[in-house]
Amino acid sequence: MVVTPSRRALLAGLATLPLLSSGVLRAAEPDLSELKDLTAGTVPIGPAERARRLSRAQSLMRANGLGAVLTEPGSSMIYFTGVRWGRSERPTLAILPREGRPLIVTPFFEEPSVRQSLAVPAEVRVWQEDGDALAVVAAWLKERRLDRLPIGIEETTRVFIPAALARFAPDARQVSANPVVRGCRMIKTPAELALMQAATDVTLAAYRWLVPRIEPGMTGPEIGALMNAATAKLGGDPEFALALIGPAAALPHGSRDVHRIAPDEILLMDCGCTVRGYQSDVSRTWVPKGRATRVQRKVWDEVAKGQQVARAAAKVGATAGSVDDAVRTFYTGLGYGPDYRLPGLSHRTGHGIGMDGHEPVNLVRGETTRLAPGMCFSNEPGLYLPGHFGVRLEDCFHMTADGPVWFSTPPASIDQPL
Repeated sequence: MVVTPSRRALLAGLATLPLLSSGVLRAAEPDLSELKDLTAGTVPIGPAERARRLSRAQSLMRANGLGAVLTEPGSSMIYFTGVRWGRSERPTLAILPREGRPLIVTPFFEEPSVRQSLAVPAEVRVWQEDGDALAVVAAWLKERRLDRLPIGIEETTRVFIPAALARFAPDARQVSANPVVRGCRMIKTPAELALMQAATDVTLAAYRWLVPRIEPGMTGPEIGALMNAATAKLGGDPEFALALIGPAAALPHGSRDVHRIAPDEILLMDCGCTVRGYQSDVSRTWVPKGRATRVQRKVWDEVAKGQQVARAAAKVGATAGSVDDAVRTFYTGLGYGPDYRLPGLSHRTGHGIGMDGHEPVNLVRGETTRLAPGMCFSNEPGLYLPGHFGVRLEDCFHMTADGPVWFSTPPASIDQPL
């Protein structure tokens, strides 16, 4: 399973590359100085919560007949162990056994650095430059009598790692770790929901600061830079700030063509940040200068209704795919599509969100996972008219026994984007 560049990384590149020489940020510095950190009172994930995560994972391993789960650096490793590390040709790995403490395997010379973020009781073993990390893993599995049991491989793990494990532990059948990793990560706890709410609050506050400061002639990257600067002042770690003007808004993730704010042109923004490892994702579409046209207003209202259709379909026990089906049925009735055709909705209705901006599962046709309390999703059924404009409204929600609860409240009209 090969990791591909994330949407966040791509959008961040689009939003920031041309900005270092811009005077827009310097001009905004006095206004930015007025913003206060909104995250000072947030509570990080603590030892008790991490212990519950491991206990839950081990329960799921036993229920699914797994001996252990192997993860690479990334959000799953952080989720279970706290270890924040990068991926390279030298593997650092975390192995969660069905009983007992996890194992961290890392290069000898990296051990002191890796231990700095380790947040759970764990055994740490090292490998030398002339050795192999997976030989260390295989020896440990044999010691623990786990080498003949199925080993779950976390879904983003690079393919060379399980291939090497197969050489050193040939009797350990490799299976998907999804029943364990997804079984834990998809159901957010109150502590996780609180951090996602804090991230959303930062994004909304940054939007409120930004909206009155958008001026004619500004480019999308300049607007994105202001949004990111406000987000940072408010205590969030900016993830992306996409600003699409006019015809560029008809392309869900934008264009490299330069567009500038002009009277009566649509602006579509898709922005998010991280607070203590948890993300927000909020999109707004409005006309910053001038007045919305009749057609712009009509499409905006149809997207707003599409959001409510999705929300009404998001019931505990319903399949994730049925939410997307409900929106597409509604849009087809309005003359869009059908299916993914344009003009219409060319992407899924929503995605899972948490530590990653996009994580399993998606609100997309054919997804059979059933909605359960604690699951979190974006709700973003945009409409795109190629060559003209697009409208996307995106608000995230979490499921409760009584139905979905918004992290951010959808806007009232195209004239009131917040």
